[in-house]
Formats: sequence, structure tokens, C-alpha cells
Amino acid sequence: MQTFELIIRQPHRNNRKMTPKGMTGGNPMLALDHIIISAHNPEQAAQEFANKYGITVVQGSEHPNWGTYNYLAYFRNDCYIEWIGIADWAVANQSTNPLIQQLAGKLSNGTEGTIQYALRTDRMHAYIDHFHAQGIAYTGPFPGSRKRSDGQLLKWQMLFPSSESTENVWPFLIEWDDVKNTPPDENMINDQHISSLDAIINNPNEFAAIYQLPYTHQTARLENAELRFAEAWSFVLR
Repeated sequence: MQTFELIIRQPHRNNRKMTPKGMTGGNPMLALDHIIISAHNPEQAAQEFANKYGITVVQGSEHPNWGTYNYLAYFRNDCYIEWIGIADWAVANQSTNPLIQQLAGKLSNGTEGTIQYALRTDRMHAYIDHFHAQGIAYTGPFPGSRKRSDGQLLKWQMLFPSSESTENVWPFLIEWDDVKNTPPDENMINDQHISSLDAIINNPNEFAAIYQLPYTHQTARLENAELRFAEAWSFVLR
């Protein structure tokens, strides 16, 4: 069972704006890179979503170092949904990657659905400097890679800010290498956009300080979507 909700909402009209102190070198724009959905059977979960909402999903690949595999749905505003599952529990349980640890914990408890999201940057080193300067704990960067179906190698780095509260699971930062994460066939990109994501964020001011994202009435503007601070997961396809 998927635990996200696909909805359309009217825009907020509150003009109250909170702006964090900028990091050295300016305030980089972040983009929504992808939404992560845990699934015991990623292929089935992705296909059920595709059938319900009329979108195209594609097989991703395996991640041997993490014991995981995925299915993907790409959208026109340069982001995607990832349905991820575990192929090798022995490998996954030994991973030091926080996302894989989170995934294994959720699936061990029988929890399927949206669990995390990634924010894309092209200035990860600037964020590391910012974390050091502000005393923000983090883990990583973790390197990742996979081969597309056409043999093209995709490579990326993942950086995980930490929180003192167990209630906060902050999104991770991702930076892609030279090859952009797109499907080998452009026809596999869906015409819809993920226009907004409602994410569970319990401390908006801490979030804004970590990611250097100003927000207005519980909404932060990303490069390609809106991020709304909420108490439950949901996202909007348009």
C-alpha cells in the first residue's frame, strides 16, 4: 500500500517571510531531485501508481554496494519518483548510508510509502563549508553510481545533514556528476510536473538554517517546485 496522497491545493497567500543567514559565496538554489518511496516489490508498486495516474515508469537498476534496486518515473520539471526495495538484506543491513539504513528499518517494520526526498545542488562543497562554519552535523558525502539500460554510467554524491531530534529526518543533498540523470529515451519522461511536495518538517527554522532556504507561510521555493512544511507526506502532479 502506498501512503502518499496525490492532491491539488490552492496556493498560500500569506506573505510572512523567514530568511536564513546566507552561506559564504551566496545562497545556492536547490531543486527537488527525487522522492523516495519504500516498497517490498518496487516493480509492482511503481506499476500500480502508473496505472492509476497514467504515467510511464521504467526499470532503474541494482545498487550492489547497498543491496537495493529501483524503478523510476521521470517528469518534465527535471525530477523523478524512485520506488526502492532491497534485493540483498545482508548487504543492506551492513550499509553505513543513512538512506539505506532508513529504508531497511522501514521495510523491516512493514512500512511502505514515501520516506525521504533529495534536494539537488551543484555546490555540495559550499554546503560542507557551511555545515562546518555553523556546527551542523552531517554524514557523507557517500558516492553512488549505476548504469542506465544504454550502458551509460551515472555517478553522484549524497550528503546527509543530521538532527539532534529523532523526530527530524532531514532530506539529503545530492550532486550529480557530468552525466545528467535522465532516461536514455526522452519519450520515457512524463509530461506532468511535480509542482509541489508536502514534507514532514517539524522545525522550519532549523530546516531553513541548514539548507539556506527562505520560506513564506511554511512554503519554500525550490528551483523546480514548491516545498511545503507539513505533518504528512503528499505531492502534486500537474
